[in-house]
This record gives sequence, C-alpha cells and structure tokens, in this order.
Amino acid sequence: MSPDELEFGAELSIISPQVEWPTAQAQPLRLGLMASGNGSNLAAIANAIAAGQLNASIAVLIYNQPEARVAQRAEQLGIPAVLLDHRAFPNRELLDAAIIQTLLQAEVDWVIMAGWMRRVTQVLIAAFPQRILNIHPSLLPSFPGLRAVEQALKAGVKISGCTVHIVELAVDSGPIIMQAAVPVWPNDTAPTLQARIQQQEHRIYPQAIALAAQQSDE
Repeated sequence: MSPDELEFGAELSIISPQVEWPTAQAQPLRLGLMASGNGSNLAAIANAIAAGQLNASIAVLIYNQPEARVAQRAEQLGIPAVLLDHRAFPNRELLDAAIIQTLLQAEVDWVIMAGWMRRVTQVLIAAFPQRILNIHPSLLPSFPGLRAVEQALKAGVKISGCTVHIVELAVDSGPIIMQAAVPVWPNDTAPTLQARIQQQEHRIYPQAIALAAQQSDE
C-alpha cells in the first residue's frame, strides 16, 4: 500500500498509536494558558476537560497579541483572558513578572504554553519550577526554535511530529513528557505537514498535562 492509499486515520495509527490516559488525580488542576495566535490547542484542552478526560479547569488565558484569535476562543468558552502586550514592557523579565502576577491571582497549578511565541526567562521558570509545559512541532531534540516544520522539510526527514516538554531556559529543551510521530510525504508542503502535526498536538497535549501532573505527584 502506498502512502497515497493510506487513509488519514490509518496513517496515524501506524506511526503514532493511541496512548492511555493517566489515572485521574483527586483534585482538578487549575491551568493557566499562554498563547499568541489561533488558540487551537486551548480549544483542544477545553474539549478534553468538557469530555471528562482531563480533570482540570482553565483558570486564565494570557495572550500577548491584541488581534490574536485565541482571545475570541476564550470568550466563547467563558475563560477569563488577560492581554499582556509584550510591546508595553521594556524587557522580557518585566513581562514575565506581570505574567507571574496574573497567574498567581488566578491560583494556577500548572502553566501551559499553547503557541506562546515569546522566549520566557528564568523569572517565570523559577516561579513555577517544573510546572510549565510547552508543545513544539517537531520530535525534539530535532529542529528546536522557529520554523520547525520548515526545518524538517529542508532536512528531508521521513518522520516528524510534536513534543510536549517541561520548559527550561534553553529554547525547546527540558524533560520530554510525550511525543507523537507524523510521516512526511514526498509531496508535503509546510502547511500540509503542519496541519497533520497540529492534529496530533491536539490529541497529546491534554494527555501530557495529565501525565505531567501525575508524575509530579509521585
């Protein structure tokens, strides 16, 4: 069977099998999400919560782009949203200090970076040690940083994917919580590959949040 003959679901089941949900923790997690763009991962996490798969609530969304669609998604879902435009802060540390204040006011347990397109500093990392998660569109440690999908295509890899990891100071570093692999087809472009990777992001991010919380309590 050629790649073109594979149905999309079959493609994913071969390359990225389903993983079991971790055992639910006793108390719901309070999540603080940070996003800069469309907010599709926010929607995926909210859907998992609504379906009873992830024992959590989204206490606050922080976004840094006034025009970001994620703010509209949050409003539709009834999630409090706070705009912290990075342009209003003279440096990253002061931005992170404002982020911390917002997260503490919302009494969050975990910080979830869902397309946050700003580098964070040790100020934020120290405030929530080992409790900040990020999702990146590659199989880390390959292709960290910006334009990961384009990097993968340029390198000619046959498999790409996405990674959920604990945030550390170095970009796209930190312990890996979960990964999903996605095949790269010969006719792939950045948008087509990105779309398939994003579907896997939506699948694994809620599961990775539950797994990270479970591991931190052990």
